Amino acid sequence: MTKLSFGAHPYLLGFDQLERLVERTTKTGGDAYPPYNIEQCGPDAFRITLAVAGFAEGDLAITMEDRALVIRGRQADDAAERIFLHRGIAARAFQRSFVLADGVEVAGASLENGLLHVDLNRALPDPEVQSIPIQRK
Repeated sequence: MTKLSFGAHPYLLGFDQLERLVERTTKTGGDAYPPYNIEQCGPDAFRITLAVAGFAEGDLAITMEDRALVIRGRQADDAAERIFLHRGIAARAFQRSFVLADGVEVAGASLENGLLHVDLNRALPDPEVQSIPIQRK
């Protein structure tokens, strides 16, 4: 018995990348650090908030890579200069990825009180009926 993949269904033309997006999303969902929220701020506006206490603006990088919003954090290593009696605050590097749908764009980012806010907007295309001419050969 052969397995018919989602992207190979004859009625779903052009959706072959959807299967790869689902696989990539499931691979990135294992780590719980740093904690984050996703909220809807309007009908076409969203906000991702990451708890990045201890990270400065220069320690964070936000990029778009192949329809994925990637947020990375890496603190400068100053542990050699300090002697900890107890170290309970995480200072490890992280990478958090969010796959964005077509038409979702990053509107901006801000760092406030140890929270990194990334605002997203969805640009909805105007529905349009298009007539396709038939050409003779």
